[in-house]
Amino acid sequence: MAALIETDGHPSDEQPWLALVAALPVGLAVAALTDEGAGRILAANPALRALLRGASGTPPDLLDEGTWVDLEERNRLRAALRDSSGIVDMPARLRRADGTIGYVEITGSRVPGTGYRVPGPVDSGATVYLLVRDVGERRRREEQSRDLYQQLLQSEKMAALGQTMSGVAHELNNPLGAILALAERLRLQGARTPLAAGLATLHKEAERAARIARQLLTFARKRHTTRLMVPVNEVVAETVRLREADLQRAGIRVTTSLAADLPDVFADPHQLQQVVLNLLINAEHALLRSDTGGHVRVRTLAVSADSVRIDIEDDGPGMSEEVLGHIFDPFFTTKDVGEGTGLGLAVAQAIVAEHGGRIDVTSQPGAGARFAIVLPAAGATVHAPRARTAPVADTSDRFGEGLRVLLADDEPALAGAVADTLRDAGFDVTMASDGEEALAKARAQTFDAVICDLRMPRVDGPTFYRAIAEFSPPQARRVIFVTGDVTGTEAARFLDESGCPWLAKPFRLVELLRVVRDIVG
Repeated sequence: MAALIETDGHPSDEQPWLALVAALPVGLAVAALTDEGAGRILAANPALRALLRGASGTPPDLLDEGTWVDLEERNRLRAALRDSSGIVDMPARLRRADGTIGYVEITGSRVPGTGYRVPGPVDSGATVYLLVRDVGERRRREEQSRDLYQQLLQSEKMAALGQTMSGVAHELNNPLGAILALAERLRLQGARTPLAAGLATLHKEAERAARIARQLLTFARKRHTTRLMVPVNEVVAETVRLREADLQRAGIRVTTSLAADLPDVFADPHQLQQVVLNLLINAEHALLRSDTGGHVRVRTLAVSADSVRIDIEDDGPGMSEEVLGHIFDPFFTTKDVGEGTGLGLAVAQAIVAEHGGRIDVTSQPGAGARFAIVLPAAGATVHAPRARTAPVADTSDRFGEGLRVLLADDEPALAGAVADTLRDAGFDVTMASDGEEALAKARAQTFDAVICDLRMPRVDGPTFYRAIAEFSPPQARRVIFVTGDVTGTEAARFLDESGCPWLAKPFRLVELLRVVRDIVG
């Protein structure tokens, strides 16, 4: 590229202007365009040379084909420069000498009659002025602003969606609680009848609906969690065992590689298991779509002293960039209708984010996919207690003989199933359909246990508890809350402050009996 435009060596009025051109921070050049379509820069100021040089190297010629990322942009510039009107602020991408891409805006026009002496032979055709402005920094700021705006929009959308989901889940949990409780009772009582298989299916599908409701609450970040020091390898190994038989039946091979001396993470073990399970099921469905079996690899490793990673990789059909951009969107799914809710990955991402981690995804069409769960390590290695398994229901254990229970719930179907179960266990059950009625009955006599819905008409659960704590502190210590709304911060704060045991609807009847047994000693 030629140097700055020179004069004939004699002092002239043009010298100050040339010094100004040399000092300007924008790129300036004089170029020659030939009739045959070629072109070259005749002179350029230092700013243009620096712009095209990048970090290093000899600056290329602005009009050379190799300098342009898109030749259509070069052709557009040449056509406009041959027109007498020229071009203003044409966006373009230029390849610098160091290999990086420069984003510029080019303004150009024909050179009018001038006294300049341009060094070297001037080709026949058009001679033009070019002004090249570096807009890379401005473009980066605009992209950051767009990204921030999109993040704000996404945050608002997810907040509204989470609030809606929370409300929907609460409304679902009450009828689901009744369905699950009744299905459980019918299954236990009809275990030896011809309806046993149907009752088992009813119970299984009710639990499935309950899991979907819990997923909605988890996505809405409203689910109560209990965090412990969790050995990651144990959670991963146990979760793989849960799915291994189903995967093998589908012709899918599973291999695990668990790192030794892996630090624990401070997490909710059930939620962490849910994340791994959701990703395993996602890999399974991807491989089933390919209909050729396949391989799922699960491994754990310590990324550093501060973080732990769980990789779940499959050699399935992979995903396009378009699909990758939406896989964590709620209700987005590539599965056939009826095969999935589109919540699995959204829930997994929400859980991991709540634990201070992230999920990284790499995939290409035809090359499988890898999900990497990165979680902060807890530091010291402490063995976490294993999750308590639900006890087997034993209706012959009448541990409530001679004991009184007050049951306050405005859902008649659920209250009826719970009352029947408590009576089977030997309890004398008194029922109330709202908080005001429950308070009146609690004042009239003392109960060995009080089961109360958190949301009730007339007098809600917190108000009921505070009132009973004033006139009968021993009864207040025997209150058990049940709720389909482990949602608002006020409810969560009240449950923490009161210290009362509680169960989220829909719950298993055997879980309720276990809590009642703990309360009555």
